[in-house]
Amino acid sequence: MMQALVIAQRSTCNRALVGSVLVKDNRIIGTGYNGSVSGQPHCDDVGHQMVDGHCVRTIHSEMNSLIQCAKNGVSTDGTEIYVTHFPCYNCTKALLQAGIKKINYYFDYRDNPLAIQLLQDCGVPYEQIKIDRKYVEGLAHKLEEDENNTHQSN
Repeated sequence: MMQALVIAQRSTCNRALVGSVLVKDNRIIGTGYNGSVSGQPHCDDVGHQMVDGHCVRTIHSEMNSLIQCAKNGVSTDGTEIYVTHFPCYNCTKALLQAGIKKINYYFDYRDNPLAIQLLQDCGVPYEQIKIDRKYVEGLAHKLEEDENNTHQSN
């Protein structure tokens, strides 16, 4: 989940910084973040393209991670996804169709009752993952120490 949170920082739409990581047999096979179609302007640069209260300029991170696997010829059947936000209904459908066996998410984000019902109907589990705040703070402290030691040795 930590990697999904880090990848989310690459999102190019500041309405929702979302990242995802596909894991199969304990190996990362794909990652994604909310972003525009390759070669097209980013929301952060030119503004949001809004339709019915949603920015449609971006491709959701879940879709981007599936597309990355498809482009590289990597099967997603039997894969788990770690995603920063609970998937929308369209992403849930795509994840199920791609053979995802479990959805792990960090933030409750517009828990779509249709998505939840579909997951339950398909027998695919979903779980909210919590991260130990003390672990994250300890990691940040360690990184700061390493950075300070690096600067002192230069």
